[in-house]
Amino acid sequence: MNKRILLGVISGLIAGGGLAGCNEKVSQAAPVASEKSAQLGADWPALTSRVAKDPALEARIDQLLGRMTLEEKVGQLIQAELRAVTPQDVQDFHLGSVLNGGGSFPNNDKHASVDDWVALADAFYRASMDTSDGGVAIPVVWGTDAVHGHNNVIGATLFPHNIALGATRNPALIREIAAATAAEVAATGIDWNFSPTLAVVQDDRWGRTYESYSEDPAVVTSYAGPMVEGLQGVAQSDELFAESRVIATAKHFIADGGTTGGIDRGDAQFGEQQLKDIHAPGYFTAIEAGVQTVMVSFSSWQGEKMHGHKYLLTDVLKNRLGFDGFVVGDWMGHAFVDGCSTVSCPQAINAGLDMFMASDPDWKELYNNTLAQVRDGTIPIARLEDAVRRILRVKMRAGLFDKGAPSERALAGDASAIGSPEHRAVARRAVRESLVLLKNRGGLLPLARDQRVLVAGDGADNIGKQAGGWTISWQGTGNDNSDFPGATSIYAGIAAAVEAAGGEALLSEDGSFAQKPDVAIVVFGEDPYAEMQGDIANLDYRGDSDLALLKKLQAQGIPVVSLFITGRPLWVNPEINASDAFAVIWQPGSEGGGVADVIFRKANGEVNYDFVGRLPFTWPQAAAPENAAVQYAFDFGLDYGTEDMAALLPEESGPSEASAERELRVFAGRALAPWSLEAVDSSNRSRAITDSVTELNGLRVQAVDRNVQGDSRRVQWGGQGPASIGFFANQRTDLSGYLKSGGALLFDVKVDRAPSSDVRVGISCGTDCLAELPVTELLRGAERGEWQTLSVSLQCLAEQGARMDMVLSPFYMTTAGEMDVSVNSVRVARDVDADIECG
Repeated sequence: MNKRILLGVISGLIAGGGLAGCNEKVSQAAPVASEKSAQLGADWPALTSRVAKDPALEARIDQLLGRMTLEEKVGQLIQAELRAVTPQDVQDFHLGSVLNGGGSFPNNDKHASVDDWVALADAFYRASMDTSDGGVAIPVVWGTDAVHGHNNVIGATLFPHNIALGATRNPALIREIAAATAAEVAATGIDWNFSPTLAVVQDDRWGRTYESYSEDPAVVTSYAGPMVEGLQGVAQSDELFAESRVIATAKHFIADGGTTGGIDRGDAQFGEQQLKDIHAPGYFTAIEAGVQTVMVSFSSWQGEKMHGHKYLLTDVLKNRLGFDGFVVGDWMGHAFVDGCSTVSCPQAINAGLDMFMASDPDWKELYNNTLAQVRDGTIPIARLEDAVRRILRVKMRAGLFDKGAPSERALAGDASAIGSPEHRAVARRAVRESLVLLKNRGGLLPLARDQRVLVAGDGADNIGKQAGGWTISWQGTGNDNSDFPGATSIYAGIAAAVEAAGGEALLSEDGSFAQKPDVAIVVFGEDPYAEMQGDIANLDYRGDSDLALLKKLQAQGIPVVSLFITGRPLWVNPEINASDAFAVIWQPGSEGGGVADVIFRKANGEVNYDFVGRLPFTWPQAAAPENAAVQYAFDFGLDYGTEDMAALLPEESGPSEASAERELRVFAGRALAPWSLEAVDSSNRSRAITDSVTELNGLRVQAVDRNVQGDSRRVQWGGQGPASIGFFANQRTDLSGYLKSGGALLFDVKVDRAPSSDVRVGISCGTDCLAELPVTELLRGAERGEWQTLSVSLQCLAEQGARMDMVLSPFYMTTAGEMDVSVNSVRVARDVDADIECG
């Protein structure tokens, strides 16, 4: 299956609506057709960036624009990804930018050295400055997602994720973290960081919740400016774009944290006043601090994709808010604008996008199409030149025309800057200040150091787990402790503190021991994840093995301290009840020693560091999304001076076991709510099937009769590339009950023309959360013109990666070849001996 095609379907459907009845932290207004003022942007503030326009620089831009060819101008609009671009490409296509996505490295080597990073940056730079073809020299700019330190680089300092920093309530610390991150990025020869994330998350089921500082816009607003200043340097000072600074990015514009149901890349369905008051204030302080780039969100507002939203990108962001840097897209995000594809989207440029993030290998086709669209007037020349002017402005302000090759800069190649003691000290302080204490029965904490301490749980000595997503790899998976030289696990920090005072620290993941300890510290929580794969159906932690471990220790009369690793508030009432002390340590990053600094006393018995962190998000009393009960309020956090009077918490608040009727119908003569039938052609264009006949490029869908008029759909593939049909919803369906009862996906099919190439049927809960199984041979072997029922094992699909508790599409079929089949009666049923199994 071409995942881009499936993503296009899902994204387009999500844009049309959201989950019904889901709890949101800010009251959501009903969707409205439009709230745009008669005078566009009248209700938005007029801002002034502290990085002022320089007439001499603008004149320099004029002179350069006058010398550039049309091909060179269009090249500036393209940002290609490391795995799909070479220095020769940069020279040939006059590319404006390159990026490395999460898990992308020089030479595809995750252990690439600092010198390897700088050497590749040099190669790209020199290619962009080559004028042997008679063109102009414009330095390429390399962007990276250094979202909690320079997290793609082995040995870098990894700071706590943003949710943890929100708990510190310390803007000055944020500025220090940003400056340290900028220095490490600059040491690898990279000029541009895709940070900070300014999402104000309203539904914690979103998989990017940990990238948000807080659900409260005031906290986000207080951090945005200092973060920009730490990365770029303070405007109107010698710090601004000095050798140790990089270009900052405010992202993802706008309301990515406000999608209904917390669905990644979903739709924010509320009015403009809430958009401005809740989701925009962080951008205000970032713009005033002089942020030079803004990244567009994958999400939509009131059903319109942000990558094509002219009102918000141009009328509001640029004209009203006064943003004069450039707007960059997100990973192929332009492809999901109505009428667009991965290789053609003049709509996005005309809406105000200045640079495509063209991360797929087909970016050259996008370049050629964009060039043709400028030539035929589809993209006005004035819009092209405005975009190029903005890109050149940022490059000149950042000194890229004057700094020389990356290897010639002050910090470039300085391996000592990567994970330096000074940076690690800042990160350790951030860990200390971010910890939030929820329970401390009998004043168990802080602990004496001279004790026999059992350290248990799968997070105790697991640096990858404590670092979370966006850590070396995109999702933060596939790493072990050896991938983090210089880092300290939580256990290692505890052991150092205890053993220095004559105590004993025993590491035992399962909690077993030969000699009874004085106290047990259990470290557990969420495994790493990032966008899309991190979306969840409800807030129940469901850590059955962790809870069993806590109860086992408690039953043995051992005081239990729980340290909870998480990227969002989760329902953990049973785990809290089974603990004598319970602290949220978020995802602390590489400096796990900061945890021990707080939970242990000094050797002389005095408090070492107190808990100062406060919840940046409301902590739920219930896991079900429709239950708004609060267990711990926003801003809650105990310290050692607070007497903890906590009683046992209710344990019946989690969602009940998923139940299932005997059969769940998806299509019975028509698509049944909440699903709609969608088709996606080989150009990634999607369309809802509502007419009796629908034709897309190489794909034809027609209502036909089986038992009654129009109760089936005949689908004809023309063999013009990967194309799909499927049933999709903008809300999730829990099929786990069917999974547990040996269920299957069933559909009736009639083959009139056998498939000429591979055919697959799948279930999806989002991109990178889908599973497909081949049905090619079953279709080829079917008797022509006769109906038959095929069944696909849910267990097999779950083993292949589909999350059955959060399904968006319970059925889709895809092929790149020719085929003519009719489909009827799509359903999910229990206790089925499936035709298609794994293995």
